[in-house]
Amino acid sequence: MDAQKRSEDVMTVDVHAAKHLLSSGHRYLDVRTTEEFNKSHVENALNVPYMIITPEGRVKNPEFLIQILSVCRKEDQLVVGCNSGGRSLRASVDLLNAGFMHVANIEGGYSAWVDQRLAGDKPADELKTACKFRP
Repeated sequence: MDAQKRSEDVMTVDVHAAKHLLSSGHRYLDVRTTEEFNKSHVENALNVPYMIITPEGRVKNPEFLIQILSVCRKEDQLVVGCNSGGRSLRASVDLLNAGFMHVANIEGGYSAWVDQRLAGDKPADELKTACKFRP
């Protein structure tokens, strides 16, 4: 059996490389909260939150992998993003450990995507959310 994957095993790409991957058939998996996703997101992105807010506070979504498997196949090519890169890195590790083979994490997350003007011409504060989820 393969050893468990760790963050060092995840391929991390900058936003320009991510945009290229998306234009060549990868799917964008946005692991931010539904509220963050609804504010603004990459066109045609899938949203499956990695963290959820509960009465006890912020916790890892216990249904994350089940929800992913309901919309993705393990053979799919995924570009994983969050707000700044922390949640997406952890989500990427979980996906690799669940048998997904083609996973790339976006360095800097959606904030970097917006900062590099890949999200259009709206002001950044209309597109980004303050990061409450830094590791």
